[in-house]
Amino acid sequence: MNLAFVIPAYNEEVLIGKCVESVLAEVKRCGRQVDVVVVNNNSTDRTAEIAASYPGVRVVDEKQKGLVSARDGGFQATTAELVANIDGDTIVPVGWLDTVFSEFERDEKLVCLSGPYVYYDLSVWNRFLVSLFYGLTYLIYFVNHYLLRVGSVVQGGNFVFRRDAWIKAGGYNREIKFYGEDTDVAVRLSKIGRVKWTFRLKMKTSGRRLAEEGVFKTAATYTLNFFWVTFAGKPATHTHTNVRHDD
Repeated sequence: MNLAFVIPAYNEEVLIGKCVESVLAEVKRCGRQVDVVVVNNNSTDRTAEIAASYPGVRVVDEKQKGLVSARDGGFQATTAELVANIDGDTIVPVGWLDTVFSEFERDEKLVCLSGPYVYYDLSVWNRFLVSLFYGLTYLIYFVNHYLLRVGSVVQGGNFVFRRDAWIKAGGYNREIKFYGEDTDVAVRLSKIGRVKWTFRLKMKTSGRRLAEEGVFKTAATYTLNFFWVTFAGKPATHTHTNVRHDD
C-alpha cells in the first residue's frame, strides 16, 4: 500500500520548509513508499522555490485559485492508493504514518481517516477552548456517523482517503473554494465506505487564523458551514481571508 502527500501552498514561504521537513522526516522514519507533492497555487513569494529545494519533493502548479482546486491539482498529479491531504502550515508528528497505514490495512471498508489539529503556537487558554470545540466535534461525528447516518467529520489539512473511493465519489467540487471542503469530502465518501474520525491521528498546525479572527468566531464559521454542507450540499460562506505570517 503506497501513499502520496498532497500539500497545497499559497504564499507559504515562512512555513513550507518546516512542513516539508516534517513530512520527509516521517517518511524516512516509516520506511514506506511515499510520494510528496507540493501544489503551488499562484504564490507570489518563494514558496515553490523553497519546496523544490528539498530532494524527493515534486512541485506542481495549479493556476485555478482556491484550496479545493489546489487539492484537486495535487490529486491529479499523483497515482498512490492512499492520498494524505495536509496544508502548508502543518507539521506531521512522529508516528503519524504508522497510524494511517495500520488503520487502512486492518479495515478494507475504511475510505477516509481524519483527526484533530494541535495548534502549537496558540496560548494555553485558546488551546483549552479548542479542546472543548473538538469535544463537540466528536459528539457531532458520533451523531452524524452512527445515528443519523448523514455523513461524518473530516478535518481539512489532516485527512487521508483511498484514491479509488474518491474517484467513485466524484472527486473534488471546485465550486467550493475554502469553507466546507472537508465536510463535502466527509459526506460524499460516507456514501462509499467508512469515514473515521480519531484522536489518534493528530496533526500540528499554526493557529494563526484563530489568533487573528478569534477562536469563537472561527469555530462558529466552520460549524455553520459544516451543517450547511451536510444538509444543504453547499457552504453558507463563500469568501475567506488569507491569513499568512509576515516574517
